[in-house]
Amino acid sequence: MEKFDLIVLGGGPSGYAAAMRAIDFGKKVCLIEKEKVGGAGVYNGALSSKTLWEVSNKIANINETIVSKGRTPYSVDWEDIQKTVDEAVFERKFQYSCHLKLLQKETSTTFFKYERGIGKFISKNEICINHEGIEKIIWGENIIIATGSRPRITPNIQVDHKTILTSDDIEHIQDYPKSLVIVGAGVIGCEYATIFSNFGKTKVYIIDRQDQILPFEDEDISCLVASNLESKGVTIHHNAILSRMETLNNQVEYELLYPDGKKEMIRVEKALLSVGRIPNIENIGLDKAGVKMSARGFHIGDDDTLTNVPNIYAVGDVSGRIALVNMGEIEARHAVEKAFDNKKERLSYDNICTIMFLNPEVAAVGINEKECINKNIPVKVVKIDYSVITRAIAMRKTQGFFKIIVTNDREMKILGMRAVGEHASSAIQAVGLLIKMNVGIEALSELIHPHPSIVEGIQECVRMLLKRSIFKSSVFKDKLACYSLVDGVKTPLERL
Repeated sequence: MEKFDLIVLGGGPSGYAAAMRAIDFGKKVCLIEKEKVGGAGVYNGALSSKTLWEVSNKIANINETIVSKGRTPYSVDWEDIQKTVDEAVFERKFQYSCHLKLLQKETSTTFFKYERGIGKFISKNEICINHEGIEKIIWGENIIIATGSRPRITPNIQVDHKTILTSDDIEHIQDYPKSLVIVGAGVIGCEYATIFSNFGKTKVYIIDRQDQILPFEDEDISCLVASNLESKGVTIHHNAILSRMETLNNQVEYELLYPDGKKEMIRVEKALLSVGRIPNIENIGLDKAGVKMSARGFHIGDDDTLTNVPNIYAVGDVSGRIALVNMGEIEARHAVEKAFDNKKERLSYDNICTIMFLNPEVAAVGINEKECINKNIPVKVVKIDYSVITRAIAMRKTQGFFKIIVTNDREMKILGMRAVGEHASSAIQAVGLLIKMNVGIEALSELIHPHPSIVEGIQECVRMLLKRSIFKSSVFKDKLACYSLVDGVKTPLERL
């Protein structure tokens, strides 16, 4: 039986990161993947869907210009769209493939092995690998579970993967659907609504059980994204309960029920089920290893990536924390460092930078106003509109804003930030670092930013809090805001 210092179950972003970090420590590593290395980080997920968003955004931007001049809208065949996505996926796939092959040939890393097949626990240290009916057993001192997740399917909707689809299916359709209903108004649902409305070929509907899409975000973000979707012809069914959805004559018929008793029935060409994801933890022998589930029952219980079994770790989507590629990679590296470097510092989830590919782009780090209200955290909030940022004016992209939340004291340590608009994802890293460092805003106010740049808006935000701003919120009341939030009550700060 071959023995390893570390066995990694799953070759997605988390598993791959774990294996590579273990190599840094000179450990003997086996990475097991049943299908495609890269997982949802490449296929039917982060890379493929964001490539689709980038293409759709370019087309939408072109049409914003030429349609205003009275010209015929620009369009691209779906076959060409798919080709672009396939090229992006292949490029990343090729990088992974070459890296694995060359890595196994390197004399310095002869302790790395990649196994194709399904890995299953037979004890807390033993994994049985089944590849095309051939089985072998390997032994690992430490084992990391990084088996990822898959789209959730509700029992009352029959997903046929042709007419009623999941996010794994939607990118493999044969042409633009004439109409599409999206069940779920979270990030994934809103991203696909943005993509297909950008192309301008599909009538899009969103079923939203609540009174606002992106229910976890602040109202100003939700309203702006919803308004832009509706301006592109998207219909949002707010406060709607889906009472029935079925395939009839190669179409999808769905029925909605509203709080006032009103019913509505609509037929569309396709439906996309976007109601979350569930971890891939069935049939991997967790019971044989003695790994317990979390209190919620459908994720692996973990304490700072470590399960109840001292040599077994859970990272990425299976841990049930934050299902993001960047977070999964960080968890994986952290688990390896705990195992081989005796790392004591616990992993922090307070400064996680995220991006939502919407219209406009939305980036976030730390807490938002809604969370402050729910947890009764007294804070100061400052907000600046893109329309007063020089770079945004130059780009002719003035829709959006920065919002920074700080502690309601003299130190004014940053607790969170939201960036909505062009270059949003590039604007939050510095704030994420300051949150991790637990320092105040003074450093940002003195930093010399490039000019013109979008991030100058961040500097102006903190200057407002410090009463040093160039534009005064008391004058530009519709562009700038600075207020305290205590017991859920907003109070404008003294005139600046």
